[in-house]
Order: sequence, then structure tokens, then C-alpha cells
Amino acid sequence: MTEIRRDLTPPLTLGQTDHTKLYALGEAGLDRNPDLAEILLTELDRAKVVNDAKLPDGVVRMGSRVTFETNSGQEQTVTLSYPVDANIEEGRISVMTPIGVALIGLKAGQSITWHDRADKRHKLTVLKVETSVAA
Repeated sequence: MTEIRRDLTPPLTLGQTDHTKLYALGEAGLDRNPDLAEILLTELDRAKVVNDAKLPDGVVRMGSRVTFETNSGQEQTVTLSYPVDANIEEGRISVMTPIGVALIGLKAGQSITWHDRADKRHKLTVLKVETSVAA
């Protein structure tokens, strides 16, 4: 595995509903998990926000089932969830995790870097996005 030397910050797109809910979640998280909440709020600030009906297919939104590949070549499929619905054993990861924050707003083919809790830089590439009917 090669060292990742710079951050990748691809364009993000979010629907208005997800943006509003996630912004409130990020602000609420400033007391409990300030570092991660700040990262989420920064990502939300740089995202292009569109009307929910105009959000293109294939964009990671809350409830999306996402297959991604890590810089180590490992492929993983998860469903992006709110913290209350997260369950690792069932493959539902919280948007309030480093990977969850990295995934929101991406589309297939995009890569982004994220930092783990030890501040080590990692890269993931979105391979496939399936949007849940209930999302």
C-alpha cells in the first residue's frame, strides 16, 4: 500500500433535505465529537445543494447502499445511515464516522481521502451507488 500524500476533495452534490438534516446533526455533534462534526460541516459547506427531485441518480445520499474500494484494494458495501440507525453487523454505517462523512455526496467513479481517528490518510473510490426507495 502506498502512502497518500495529498487530500482529494471531489465535487459533492446533496439534496436539500439531506443537507438540512445533516447540517443540524453536525451542529449538534460539535459538543460530543467536535473534530468529526467540523469535518461534516466543512463537507456540507462545499457541497452543491439541489432540490431533492433534481438530485441525480447515483449520488450517495442517506440510505444509499454504497460499494467502494479502499486504497489497499479492499472492496466493501455499506448502507449510509443516521447514527441512531447504524449497525455495523448489518452493514449500516453512520454518517458520523470518518468513512460516512467521506461518502456523502459522492457518485460512482469519484475518489476522496479521509483521515482515521489516528489522523492517518486513506483513500476510497466509490464503485456503485444504489438508492433505497425509503431514503
